[in-house]
Amino acid sequence: MQIDIVTIFPDFFRGPLDYGIIRRARETGLVKIEIHDLRAFTRDRHRTVDDRPFGGGEGMVLKPEPLFECVEAMELASREKRAAVRQSVVLLSAQGKRFDQKLASELAGLDRLVLICGRYEGVDERVGTHLADREISIGDYVLSGGELGAAVIVDTVTRLIPGAVGNEASTRQESFCADSEMGKDLAGEGARPALPDSTCGSGGLLDYPHYTRPGDFRGMRVPEVLVNGNHEQIKRWRRRSALEKTLRNRPDLLDSAELNEDDKKMIAEIQAAVSCETVIRRS
Repeated sequence: MQIDIVTIFPDFFRGPLDYGIIRRARETGLVKIEIHDLRAFTRDRHRTVDDRPFGGGEGMVLKPEPLFECVEAMELASREKRAAVRQSVVLLSAQGKRFDQKLASELAGLDRLVLICGRYEGVDERVGTHLADREISIGDYVLSGGELGAAVIVDTVTRLIPGAVGNEASTRQESFCADSEMGKDLAGEGARPALPDSTCGSGGLLDYPHYTRPGDFRGMRVPEVLVNGNHEQIKRWRRRSALEKTLRNRPDLLDSAELNEDDKKMIAEIQAAVSCETVIRRS
């Protein structure tokens, strides 16, 4: 896979791309990442990439000319044909579709991904409507530019490329992953996938808690269920813990998570316990 990043701060990416999974994926040839300095595609002596918006307003807006010329120099397929040849040009924008694991998986299936880093007050609208295929935002907050968002997308997408992560099964069991194929043979068509022997597929939930040695650290002990050797109890504890953490931190995820009747029963038990604790604290 090839990833191209268009930015006015090329040196920003010297750190994020030189460590961990991304570095290994680059060294083994699984992914090729090129950084394109937008200022190299300007034509004036000051290498101007921005200008004031028509109609007035605060801030500066990235100009269309250097962005179009930069992307066109990559010799991509036409905008209408990119999907067919597994290419995509993405504009990082606060107005874009929110980035999530499902979208990351979609992007990981491409052969070439171009990320345009927005900056200043915004980007000339013609870039989003006539050059990019889509706009993406990594969250409902405002950053100074798209560079941090591009780094997040590169990391998320790269680790989904086959061979980038040593244990590929781990990427299917993480938070926000709803892998409908995992354990389907055991669960049956249409049912929530059976849980792996020793871990709990997230099914769109937050991950369950993890513990390692020492078993007793400063009086904080590892839950007994994790060391008793009963794998069925461990799986159930992990599923319940994942449901509890999701209910506490990200209840919105439960609306789209893969839940069976046992999950719903555990959620009801957790909610009842929380309500009881609240009453006790208030009394």
